[in-house]
Amino acid sequence: MKAPNPDTLKSLKDFSRQTITFAIARAEGSDTAYIGCSDFKVYSADFAAAKFEPKELYAHESYVTGVALAGTTLVTGSYDGKLTWYDIEEGKPVRTHEAHAKWIRKVIASPDGKLVASIADDMTCKVWNTATGKLVHTLKGHKEKTPNDFTSMLYAVTFSADGALLATGDKVGHVVVWDVKTGKELGTCEAPVMYTWDKQQRNHSIGGIRSLAFSPDGKSLAVGGMGKVGNIDHLEGKARVEVFDWKTGKQTAEFPGDKFSGLVNRLAWAPDGSWLVAAGGAGEGFLCFYDPTNKKTLRQEKLMMHVHDFAISATGDLITSVGHNRITVHKLG
Repeated sequence: MKAPNPDTLKSLKDFSRQTITFAIARAEGSDTAYIGCSDFKVYSADFAAAKFEPKELYAHESYVTGVALAGTTLVTGSYDGKLTWYDIEEGKPVRTHEAHAKWIRKVIASPDGKLVASIADDMTCKVWNTATGKLVHTLKGHKEKTPNDFTSMLYAVTFSADGALLATGDKVGHVVVWDVKTGKELGTCEAPVMYTWDKQQRNHSIGGIRSLAFSPDGKSLAVGGMGKVGNIDHLEGKARVEVFDWKTGKQTAEFPGDKFSGLVNRLAWAPDGSWLVAAGGAGEGFLCFYDPTNKKTLRQEKLMMHVHDFAISATGDLITSVGHNRITVHKLG
């Protein structure tokens, strides 16, 4: 199926919110989405409603930073280290696990919905059975400390389109690719430019790999973050994307950013692999489209908020972005 052209991108809807929305999962072919927010709450949102008023479903004990939808099961993760399973049809929580020792950064569902993966700052990726809530794998491939002996963080995780692979990425630019069935490490990639260590003024660091996405054929892995930073108190580094042949660990394309600053918090490929879309930001946000094969930037669109996450339709024609005090919907084609 041929993907829509990024040149056709247009704004469809724009909503103001009082909270920061960290994560979104949108039901395919539906106007309903589920969002996790800075007010500790999980909401359902109807984009076809005459008045956009997300409905509260339940709450965590801190920021909700991961939302995964698998059929009628919603799984959410929070700064409180807990994962909660919620039955959409029954309208009630099913179970809550003390899943991680530290902040859960992201929660995603496998393409077939049978598994859910969570990552946290305890530097583990945990794979769960969606139906039973049982732990399938605990994946440990990231160091707890940076080379400068400071606490590291595990920001990014993604499944391949066939669900056979899982990739995780951390603060110092280290990526691990895993075999989902066995839990074994298959390969690694390195993107050290996305990590800045300031030993002169702050004795502190910033950056890291914030997003990952496998190409539809599973051969390439896109990595998103931010370039080197002069003042680590600000997200002033250029938005950065690198593409790897993950089996060899070699970089095949690089987009160092020429317009927008800040972190690339979300990446996705077109269903036919013809383009790659990145979203993120600093004070303001962006949607940027790239052609990894020809190493070209196709389109760069400014958004009026720092984007934390987006949901993209299976056909690549609808992108719902969430972030600081706004939710936007864009249409392609």
